[in-house]
Amino acid sequence: MAEAGVVRLADPDVEARLARLDDLLEGLQSTPGPTTRSATEAVVLLTEVYGEALARILDRADGRLAESLADDELLGHLLVLHDIHPEPPERRAARAVERLRPAVRELGGDVEWAGVEGKVGRVRLKAGGGCGSGCGGGTAEVSDAVQEAVLAAAPELTAVESLPDPSGRQAALAFVPLATLTHRGAR
Repeated sequence: MAEAGVVRLADPDVEARLARLDDLLEGLQSTPGPTTRSATEAVVLLTEVYGEALARILDRADGRLAESLADDELLGHLLVLHDIHPEPPERRAARAVERLRPAVRELGGDVEWAGVEGKVGRVRLKAGGGCGSGCGGGTAEVSDAVQEAVLAAAPELTAVESLPDPSGRQAALAFVPLATLTHRGAR
Protein backbone atom coordinates (compact mmCIF):
# COMPACT_ATOMS: atom_id res chain seq x y z
CA MET A 1 0.00 0.00 0.00
CA ALA A 2 1.36 3.42 -0.98
CA GLU A 3 1.87 6.12 1.63
CA ALA A 4 -0.13 9.32 1.33
CA GLY A 5 1.52 11.65 -1.15
CA VAL A 6 3.51 8.88 -2.91
CA VAL A 7 2.66 8.81 -6.61
CA ARG A 8 2.48 5.31 -8.11
CA LEU A 9 2.77 4.52 -11.80
CA ALA A 10 -0.24 3.03 -13.53
CA ASP A 11 0.45 -0.05 -15.65
CA PRO A 12 0.33 1.91 -18.96
CA ASP A 13 2.92 4.33 -17.54
CA VAL A 14 5.16 1.42 -16.53
CA GLU A 15 4.78 -0.08 -20.02
CA ALA A 16 5.66 3.27 -21.62
CA ARG A 17 8.78 3.55 -19.47
CA LEU A 18 9.83 -0.01 -20.32
CA ALA A 19 9.38 0.69 -24.03
CA ARG A 20 11.47 3.89 -23.72
CA LEU A 21 14.11 1.97 -21.76
CA ASP A 22 14.27 -0.63 -24.54
CA ASP A 23 14.72 2.15 -27.11
CA LEU A 24 17.48 3.79 -25.08
CA LEU A 25 19.33 0.51 -24.52
CA GLU A 26 19.02 -0.40 -28.19
CA GLY A 27 20.48 3.00 -29.08
CA LEU A 28 23.33 2.50 -26.64
CA GLN A 29 24.16 -0.90 -28.07
CA SER A 30 24.38 0.51 -31.59
CA THR A 31 26.79 3.28 -30.58
CA PRO A 32 30.37 2.03 -30.15
CA GLY A 33 32.87 3.58 -27.78
CA PRO A 34 34.07 3.72 -24.20
CA THR A 35 31.15 5.88 -23.00
CA THR A 36 28.69 3.33 -24.36
CA ARG A 37 30.55 0.47 -22.69
CA SER A 38 30.52 2.35 -19.37
CA ALA A 39 26.83 3.18 -19.63
CA THR A 40 25.95 -0.40 -20.54
CA GLU A 41 28.05 -1.73 -17.66
CA ALA A 42 26.32 0.71 -15.28
CA VAL A 43 22.89 -0.57 -16.39
CA VAL A 44 24.00 -4.21 -15.95
CA LEU A 45 25.46 -3.54 -12.49
CA LEU A 46 22.38 -1.62 -11.37
CA THR A 47 20.14 -4.44 -12.63
CA GLU A 48 22.22 -7.01 -10.74
CA VAL A 49 22.06 -4.99 -7.51
CA TYR A 50 18.28 -4.53 -7.83
CA GLY A 51 17.96 -8.25 -8.51
CA GLU A 52 19.91 -9.00 -5.34
CA ALA A 53 17.62 -6.62 -3.42
CA LEU A 54 14.56 -8.47 -4.75
CA ALA A 55 16.12 -11.81 -3.79
CA ARG A 56 16.71 -10.55 -0.25
CA ILE A 57 13.08 -9.41 -0.01
CA LEU A 58 11.96 -12.89 -1.08
CA ASP A 59 14.33 -14.46 1.47
CA ARG A 60 12.56 -12.53 4.23
CA ALA A 61 9.01 -12.99 2.91
CA ASP A 62 6.67 -15.59 4.33
CA GLY A 63 4.79 -17.85 1.92
CA ARG A 64 1.76 -15.56 1.53
CA LEU A 65 3.86 -12.47 0.87
CA ALA A 66 6.09 -14.30 -1.62
CA GLU A 67 2.98 -15.54 -3.44
CA SER A 68 1.50 -12.03 -3.45
CA LEU A 69 4.71 -10.56 -4.85
CA ALA A 70 4.88 -13.23 -7.54
CA ASP A 71 1.23 -12.63 -8.49
CA ASP A 72 1.88 -8.96 -9.29
CA GLU A 73 2.48 -8.75 -13.04
CA LEU A 74 5.42 -6.33 -12.91
CA LEU A 75 7.07 -7.95 -9.90
CA GLY A 76 6.50 -11.41 -11.36
CA HIS A 77 8.32 -10.40 -14.54
CA LEU A 78 11.19 -8.96 -12.51
CA LEU A 79 11.44 -12.15 -10.46
CA VAL A 80 11.57 -14.18 -13.68
CA LEU A 81 14.16 -11.78 -15.15
CA HIS A 82 16.42 -12.32 -12.15
CA ASP A 83 15.76 -16.07 -12.06
CA ILE A 84 14.37 -15.90 -8.52
CA HIS A 85 10.67 -16.53 -9.10
CA PRO A 86 9.43 -18.84 -6.32
CA GLU A 87 7.21 -20.89 -8.64
CA PRO A 88 8.49 -23.39 -11.21
CA PRO A 89 8.04 -22.47 -14.90
CA GLU A 90 5.34 -25.11 -15.47
CA ARG A 91 3.15 -23.70 -12.72
CA ARG A 92 3.59 -20.11 -13.98
CA ALA A 93 2.70 -21.17 -17.53
CA ALA A 94 -0.36 -23.10 -16.33
CA ARG A 95 -1.59 -20.04 -14.43
CA ALA A 96 -1.08 -17.86 -17.51
CA VAL A 97 -3.27 -20.24 -19.54
CA GLU A 98 -5.93 -20.29 -16.81
CA ARG A 99 -6.00 -16.48 -16.81
CA LEU A 100 -6.69 -16.52 -20.57
CA ARG A 101 -9.31 -19.24 -20.42
CA PRO A 102 -12.37 -17.03 -19.68
CA ALA A 103 -11.58 -14.76 -22.65
CA VAL A 104 -11.08 -17.76 -24.96
CA ARG A 105 -14.36 -19.25 -23.78
CA GLU A 106 -16.12 -15.95 -24.54
CA LEU A 107 -15.02 -16.48 -28.14
CA GLY A 108 -16.57 -19.94 -28.13
CA GLY A 109 -13.32 -21.87 -27.80
CA ASP A 110 -11.32 -23.26 -24.96
CA VAL A 111 -7.70 -23.55 -23.90
CA GLU A 112 -6.27 -26.01 -21.43
CA TRP A 113 -2.76 -26.45 -20.05
CA ALA A 114 -1.37 -29.89 -20.92
CA GLY A 115 2.08 -29.70 -19.30
CA VAL A 116 5.70 -29.47 -20.34
CA GLU A 117 7.81 -31.88 -22.33
CA GLY A 118 11.46 -30.93 -22.20
CA LYS A 119 11.45 -27.18 -22.73
CA VAL A 120 8.19 -27.12 -24.71
CA GLY A 121 4.91 -26.00 -23.15
CA ARG A 122 1.86 -27.90 -24.35
CA VAL A 123 -1.71 -26.71 -24.56
CA ARG A 124 -5.02 -27.97 -25.94
CA LEU A 125 -6.63 -25.17 -27.90
CA LYS A 126 -10.12 -25.72 -29.27
CA ALA A 127 -11.37 -23.40 -32.01
CA GLY A 128 -14.37 -21.17 -31.37
CA GLY A 129 -17.86 -22.57 -31.89
CA GLY A 130 -18.69 -22.72 -35.57
CA CYS A 131 -16.39 -19.86 -36.42
CA GLY A 132 -13.13 -21.73 -36.87
CA SER A 133 -10.40 -19.81 -38.59
CA GLY A 134 -12.78 -17.98 -40.93
CA CYS A 135 -13.67 -15.21 -38.47
CA GLY A 136 -11.05 -12.67 -39.25
CA GLY A 137 -8.16 -14.56 -37.71
CA GLY A 138 -9.73 -15.02 -34.28
CA THR A 139 -8.11 -18.43 -33.86
CA ALA A 140 -4.72 -17.06 -34.85
CA GLU A 141 -5.15 -14.19 -32.39
CA VAL A 142 -6.03 -16.64 -29.61
CA SER A 143 -3.02 -18.82 -30.51
CA ASP A 144 -0.76 -15.79 -30.47
CA ALA A 145 -2.15 -14.64 -27.12
CA VAL A 146 -1.62 -18.10 -25.60
CA GLN A 147 1.93 -18.32 -26.94
CA GLU A 148 2.81 -14.83 -25.71
CA ALA A 149 1.30 -15.40 -22.27
CA VAL A 150 3.00 -18.76 -21.73
CA LEU A 151 6.44 -17.60 -22.87
CA ALA A 152 6.18 -14.32 -20.94
CA ALA A 153 5.29 -16.20 -17.74
CA ALA A 154 7.90 -18.90 -18.29
CA PRO A 155 10.72 -17.71 -20.58
CA GLU A 156 12.65 -20.83 -19.61
CA LEU A 157 10.40 -22.65 -22.08
CA THR A 158 11.54 -22.47 -25.70
CA ALA A 159 8.23 -23.05 -27.49
CA VAL A 160 4.52 -23.75 -27.19
CA GLU A 161 2.88 -26.64 -28.98
CA SER A 162 -0.78 -27.47 -29.43
CA LEU A 163 -1.94 -31.01 -28.73
CA PRO A 164 -4.90 -32.47 -30.60
CA ASP A 165 -8.26 -31.55 -29.12
CA PRO A 166 -10.15 -34.72 -28.13
CA SER A 167 -13.20 -33.44 -30.04
CA GLY A 168 -11.10 -33.36 -33.22
CA ARG A 169 -11.20 -29.57 -33.62
CA GLN A 170 -7.68 -28.23 -33.33
CA ALA A 171 -6.72 -24.61 -33.64
CA ALA A 172 -3.55 -23.74 -35.46
CA LEU A 173 -0.82 -23.33 -32.86
CA ALA A 174 2.71 -23.93 -34.03
CA PHE A 175 6.07 -23.96 -32.32
CA VAL A 176 7.21 -20.45 -31.52
CA PRO A 177 10.91 -20.02 -30.80
CA LEU A 178 11.61 -17.91 -27.75
CA ALA A 179 14.00 -15.77 -29.78
CA THR A 180 11.06 -14.40 -31.79
CA LEU A 181 9.64 -12.70 -28.71
CA THR A 182 11.10 -9.69 -26.98
CA HIS A 183 12.98 -10.87 -23.93
CA ARG A 184 14.65 -8.56 -21.48
CA GLY A 185 17.83 -10.02 -20.02
CA ALA A 186 19.88 -8.68 -17.16
CA ARG A 187 23.04 -10.22 -18.45
